[in-house]
Amino acid sequence: MSNLADTTGFRLKGWHVLAGFVGAFGVIITVNIVMATQAIRTFPGLEVKNSYVASQQFNDRLHAQQALEWTVRADWHDGRVHLSITDPEGPVRVKDLHAVVGRATQIADDVEPVFAFNGTTYEAPLDLGPGNWNIRMTARAQDGTDFIQRVILHVTR
Repeated sequence: MSNLADTTGFRLKGWHVLAGFVGAFGVIITVNIVMATQAIRTFPGLEVKNSYVASQQFNDRLHAQQALEWTVRADWHDGRVHLSITDPEGPVRVKDLHAVVGRATQIADDVEPVFAFNGTTYEAPLDLGPGNWNIRMTARAQDGTDFIQRVILHVTR
């Protein structure tokens, strides 16, 4: 029986095995560090300060919000974001509206446009690139009920 060392002159030694292990684990650890750094760098932050307290109030807020019977839609054209808030009777004029428009995956493109009511929809001038955007909005009804929703906006050019 012939030995590999006899035909090629190569002999697997301990340092070869060590180099293979160090190289393989070095690649794995490097990839993990790069991915963790990217995840931390693009993390938008906490949604609520205390998740337990927020969970205790969730159902009450949900039922109050559902009682408003609002439907929210968003679209973008001619360099303007249009946010339509309606109830069964038609367009809704809110007491207060705050919105953040941004990408779902990172906060670098987040902007807070100032929406103005034009009689049927809320609109704000905003130059958006193509793709999927999120509008994270908080509106206050005339009776003081808070309405919080994430509205998906698809921009095509």
